[in-house]
Amino acid sequence: MNILRANEQNTYDAIVVGSGISGGWAAKELTEKGLKTIVLERGRKFEHVTDYENALKKPWELPHRGRITTEERASHPFLSRDYPYGEANKSYWFNDLDAPYGELKRFDWYRPNIVGGKSIMWGRQSYRLSDLDFEANAKEGIGTDWPVRYADIAPWYSYVEKFVGVSGSKDGLAQLPDGEFLPPMQMNCAEQVVKKGIEGKFPNRVMTIGRVANLTQAGPQQTKVGRGPCQYRNLCSLGCPYGGYFSSPSATIPAAKATGRLTIRPNSIAAEILYDPQTQKAKGVRIIDSETNEAIDFFAKVVFICGGAIGSTALLLNSISDRFPNGFGNDSGQLGHNLMDHHFRTGASGLVEGLDDKYLFGRRANGIYIPRYRNIGNDKRDYLRGFGYQGGGSRQGWGGLVAEMGFGADLKEKATKPGPWSMNLGGFGETLPAYENRMFLDRNKKDKWGLPTVVFDADLRENERKMRKDMMNDAAEMLEAAGVKNIRTFDNGSYLGMAIHEMGTARMGRDPKNSILNGNNQVWGAKNVFVTDGSFMASAGCQNPSLTYMAFTARAADFAVKELKKKNI
Repeated sequence: MNILRANEQNTYDAIVVGSGISGGWAAKELTEKGLKTIVLERGRKFEHVTDYENALKKPWELPHRGRITTEERASHPFLSRDYPYGEANKSYWFNDLDAPYGELKRFDWYRPNIVGGKSIMWGRQSYRLSDLDFEANAKEGIGTDWPVRYADIAPWYSYVEKFVGVSGSKDGLAQLPDGEFLPPMQMNCAEQVVKKGIEGKFPNRVMTIGRVANLTQAGPQQTKVGRGPCQYRNLCSLGCPYGGYFSSPSATIPAAKATGRLTIRPNSIAAEILYDPQTQKAKGVRIIDSETNEAIDFFAKVVFICGGAIGSTALLLNSISDRFPNGFGNDSGQLGHNLMDHHFRTGASGLVEGLDDKYLFGRRANGIYIPRYRNIGNDKRDYLRGFGYQGGGSRQGWGGLVAEMGFGADLKEKATKPGPWSMNLGGFGETLPAYENRMFLDRNKKDKWGLPTVVFDADLRENERKMRKDMMNDAAEMLEAAGVKNIRTFDNGSYLGMAIHEMGTARMGRDPKNSILNGNNQVWGAKNVFVTDGSFMASAGCQNPSLTYMAFTARAADFAVKELKKKNI
């Protein structure tokens, strides 16, 4: 294998692996603080606006009307099992056959293949964790204690929210701290009815509009990078040419480019972190060019690993040296373990009557949110932690006209009347960290580029199964209290990975004996390496986690630059 050694062209102040939610923030913060930075991204080149190839197309302009073909299903056996992969955004995703992963138990791993990663396709729900979350492990003797508390992270939540642009309402809840919000989106009439019914019957439950990274108005920090307000198209997973929602290509990468200190290298598969035994630090990252298969070494003073929890942990596990025979930083043996995701796909729905004279306007790219209320205060359940709900009200359209096969005056009359209003509540529950829930490398099965493949051995456990009963029954109970009719409960099953919130495989802690990272996201055994994607999470909470990744990344970058200036790393 031909490896290009150190030279002026591949030496930088900082290396960032990955360009998604966390990698984009690392690039922005490090370049703005003066570091010459290279972002190594395994996906292909992808530009804001010009590469959103289907974002402005009508549904009927897609040859298969949004559906994937038999051939595409065969080439993406994991991706095609669930909703994110479709005709309109198929080019954004990785080909499963290039690196098939193993499953001792089913795990849905959604891998992007573009600069910006999943920040293009994410759901944009943006919630803070609270001390209810940061203190839970310590109070319950689960996993490892978070080395931080809410007060440590609150300023960084505010910092990133102001740049991201999060619309939402302030609700004054201890378990869901308020943030720096743009004006909230509005609930529709069905949601307002259900909100009134729930809050009237259950004083400890609140239904609010989702806190979402869609701009209801663009402020100076957003317009500076060329972003405009949300157009209510609800086509976010295709990419937004208007910059109406936060993504790396529309926000953090342009900010980093504006410094003149950013280099992005696509088609660069991070294969190994290079360790220097003399300095006891990392000296760089070896990549494999996905197009040429050439191995190239890049060198830097500081390395940020932001490849997503699975990708980053696979990189750490594959980085073996005399100092780290079991994976980079893996002195504790915890690397790859404690794999978490949220569990969902259970709840209830029904019809909201009395609103036939009302309709909705636009396509709001957001829903409602009911924050956690279980195991808070005097509420005690037979399981630990809790769940929240996402969902929304909608009015059915005219699809039923086709099935009716009507004609003439009767058909015209029916065409003037949309269907009934309905309301859906779907729970998102916390998964506890468990050493037995893990991912590891199969070194005998290699991918297209000769790298070991990932194997998953993780599943929902008894605590989550007990919680799911409440998630379904509580949803029906709240809808009934709001006067909703024809209520139907559902539990469609949930495998880890489906919620696309993978976390915990290189967790932070207070002691190097039971964690991989310290409270500043530093690898305990190599102080110039930082891991700031979901792998650092010591517990999952029940909230969508991306805002937390952003806050910790900005905080870690600030710390890293200060330590560099002090010559501590």
